[in-house]
Amino acid sequence: MSYPLDWDTSLGEQEKRPALQVGPVYGVLPYNGYRNPLTRSSTTHRISMTIGTPATRGQRKIFHFDGEREMAVALEALLSPELHHLEVQLPPVEYRGWNGRLRKHSFDLRITFRDKFRRAVFVRNGTSLKKQRTLDEIEAIFAATPKSFADDKIVVNGDDYTQGYRDNLLRIWSATESENPDLDAYVLDRARNTSFWLMQDLISQCDHLQGETTDAIFRLIGQGRLGVNRHTVICKNSRIWLT
Repeated sequence: MSYPLDWDTSLGEQEKRPALQVGPVYGVLPYNGYRNPLTRSSTTHRISMTIGTPATRGQRKIFHFDGEREMAVALEALLSPELHHLEVQLPPVEYRGWNGRLRKHSFDLRITFRDKFRRAVFVRNGTSLKKQRTLDEIEAIFAATPKSFADDKIVVNGDDYTQGYRDNLLRIWSATESENPDLDAYVLDRARNTSFWLMQDLISQCDHLQGETTDAIFRLIGQGRLGVNRHTVICKNSRIWLT
């Protein structure tokens, strides 16, 4: 099947197009970020997801992420029982750049915890974070960010979220969307009272379907009760341990 020539992304720089608009989704809250990042990019995978948080009482809401690293940081935050609210594509903060001119920066994420503490998150790749100009820019942005916007600001090195880590976070998050506290408690008890080395060893010690037990193990990993190397694909042959 042939495609129009301007669809061929191997041709380098492509014609700029408007950001993709996601229409209403039944039963899902609409996206409400300040900006829409769903534009065409030859270097970044834009991502759109539906996520429920305590702030929405579990009702799913549309979230748009600039890339996989920003998504991974959000998923890691969502796994914390202390998270209450998640925001992306925040309204810009005005700051004075290295050349003295006024510039604007939108934080990638803002996390609100159950105690109402708010944290703004700046995500950038490791190469950029090694540059003095980037460090000066971050310092200026943080200094210009008012207390009314966030209680604190942090920098996250996106390179820490390897492909394996990101894939595992997605699998852990998928498992946590199906809650089963009784099964989780049962699997954790078996982990505490039996001998195992690999995930498949623990699965064999449990009197439940393999798929159900595997999901419980993923949830326990997400809760920090079981440890695993998150930078390699988590599977039945993975080494896991009690934390």
